[in-house]
Parts: sequence; structure tokens; C-alpha cells
Amino acid sequence: MFGIIRPCRHRLSERLQSSWMAHLCGLCLALRDDHGQLARTATNYDGLIISVLVEAQAAREDFSWRRTAGPCPLRGMRTASVAKGEGARLAAAVSLALASVKIRDHVEDRDGVFARRPVAVGARAVTRRWDRQSAGSASTVGFDTGVLLEAASRQGELERSLRPGGSVLLVTEPTETATSAAFAHTAVIAGRPGNAAPLAEAGRLFGRLAHLLDAAEDQAADAASGAWNPLTATGTDRAEAERLCRDAVHGIRLALREVELTDRALVHVLLAHETERAVERVFGARHAATCRTKGGAGHGATAGVSAGHPNQAPPHQAPPGEDPGAPAPPWVPQGPGFTPPGSKPPHPRNLLAGCAVWALMACTCQLLCCEHNDPFSRERRKGFCDRHDCCDCDCCSGCDGCGDCCDCCDGCDCCDCGCDCS
Repeated sequence: MFGIIRPCRHRLSERLQSSWMAHLCGLCLALRDDHGQLARTATNYDGLIISVLVEAQAAREDFSWRRTAGPCPLRGMRTASVAKGEGARLAAAVSLALASVKIRDHVEDRDGVFARRPVAVGARAVTRRWDRQSAGSASTVGFDTGVLLEAASRQGELERSLRPGGSVLLVTEPTETATSAAFAHTAVIAGRPGNAAPLAEAGRLFGRLAHLLDAAEDQAADAASGAWNPLTATGTDRAEAERLCRDAVHGIRLALREVELTDRALVHVLLAHETERAVERVFGARHAATCRTKGGAGHGATAGVSAGHPNQAPPHQAPPGEDPGAPAPPWVPQGPGFTPPGSKPPHPRNLLAGCAVWALMACTCQLLCCEHNDPFSRERRKGFCDRHDCCDCDCCSGCDGCGDCCDCCDGCDCCDCGCDCS
């Protein structure tokens, strides 16, 4: 499901969050429509970048890239505007082909349950079917998934022939080739042939980054299990791996400057900022960056709230005439989305009714994903995903690691950091 790109909703504006979810749902539905329900398990965050790139290059007044999807449990049984068309289909084909390669690798390495013969036999059958399906759907948008499968086959040969002391970039080359081809084809679909070369370069570096981060993240586990790892096999230390990753992030940003886009915001956030966050997630932050506002202070200072989680509730404000040091009564909200101070708390449900409502909301994923009324107390609450979000930093940190925000963002409006780039 995940990948190296894992944007937190607290770092996205409402428009970008809506667009991100539209592409995520569009990828999932394209996999279902073209390849069946099982193929939806191939949905992943990195794959939907293909869909994002196609739409970002399209004419802004062209609304043929979206459609209204029916209710879905993961959206709390709500309808939504989702991505459609050739971008979503290409993303689905690429995601399915890469998922097939990943499963085949697990079978060959006898990882976990794939070491069991019945599971391995079933997995091989699934990969053969997914290879055929991805090739068929990709051909309808003019893309040949053979380049992905050929790169995957060369991967094994390179790993077996690699000698200690060899360059780790020899191992990442097949991944770079595959992602480069997929990124470049988005320019063909969008009718922007001039973007093919810089997108191919961005894709090549993105593939290198993904491969190296995966290797660094799994290095300890691979060492414990005796599995092959490119960093260990080539003797590449983590400092060198981090340098290569940061160079790749910088190269992606430079390549994106050469790409002509009608809407740069989401592409910039995903490929310029979230890639940097992925590096810091694996190797640790290089420095404690502070995002500058137009007034010169960080958001933590301007917001007047402690530098905790962005969902942290402000201190209780006592009504006029009451002791400000008195503890908040039990019905006063202690977090986001609760009944405002001074309002009468809603009448709670009894145990039986609350359990029935809880079961209904759990089956439709409303407890997990959506703001909802508590099934027992009826108070407004954030979903579990909001209360336990991926974000462990303040919301204004969209420009962390950029050095000078204005140099990095090129004056784009994707950051909520308030940088004065005029």
C-alpha cells in the first residue's frame, strides 16, 4: 500500500488533500475495473504519482480527468471525485506490473509465507496473470510494460554477478530504467513531448532513491535473516547511501524545473518535499530546519500553541467570571472536533444502541477514516487516522530540508509555510 511517498494530510492544503485522494481512489478503481478486485491490493502511493503527473501536464480547463465514484467503505460510504482516464490506467498498469515483480521476488527468496509450496504456486499463477493484464491495459495507452519486466529480469542477474566493492548504482540501474520509462510516458499521454526528457531524468532518480531507501530501511532485517542486501553486498556504508539519496532528491528538483506543468503544486509537494522527508525518515533529519513566515517567526510561535502534534487541543479557556485556574469540567472538549465550551453536552446513547451504531460505523470505516459523532457520547470526533496521524512535526514543516525555501519552491503556492518568495 505504501511507498517512499507518504504525505501527511496536515502538510497538504484542502485542495491538495482532495487531489491526492482523487488520484489514490482513481488508481484503486482503475485496478478494479481493468484487472479485477484482487488487483486492488496493488494500490500503492508511489504508483499514483504517474496519474498525478499526467493530470498536472494536461490543459487546466480539461475536466475529462475526473469522474464521480460511488460510495466506498474507506471513504465512510461517501461519493467522491476521483481521477480517471489514461493517467489512471497507466498508473494502474505500472502498479500491477511492479506488484507482480515484487511478489515474484518474494517467491524466489522464499520470504515468509511464500516459502510454503501451495502459497508459492498460487503466487506464481497470480504474477503470470498480472503480467498479461498489465501488458494489455498499458498497450491501450501506448506503453510497453516489457521494459519493466525486462528490467526486473536483469535485476536478478546483476545481483548474482555483483562482487564486493562494486558500485551500488549498478544494482539500482534496472529500477531507474523502469521508473524513467513510466515517468517519460506521462508526457506522451498528456501531449507534452517536450517534457519527456526531464521527466525521464526525474523518474530515473526517483527509481534510484526508492531502491536505495528500501535497501537502507531493510538492511538490519536482511542482515538478521541472511537475505541479500545491495548496501551490504557492495560494502556501501550508510553515509554514502544517504549522500546518494540526497543527491537524487536534489536532481529530481532540478529536473522538475524543466517540466512544463499547468498545475505544479501537488507534483512539487510529492517529488520535491516528500522525497526529502522519505530520506529523513530512513536516515534521520540532517538539521533542524525552521520554516520562515513572512513575519520571520516559525508557525509554532505565531500560532501560540505548544510545539506538539498539530491536532493538540489548545488549553481550556475559562468563561468570564470563573476562576481561570479551575480545572475544565468533564464535558469541556479536550481535543479537536468536540462540543465547543459552553455548549450543552449531547445526550449519550445507552449501551445497546451505542453498540449497534458502533458496529454500523465500524463496518463502513467511519470510525477509522472520517470525522464522526461518537456512537456512545454523540460528541464530534476525528477518525482514528486523524488522531494517530503520521505527522510527528508541526504542520508548517513543508519546506524542511530545502535550505532557502524560496530557492527550492521557485515561488510556487504549494507550501503553507508562508515564505515570502515575491
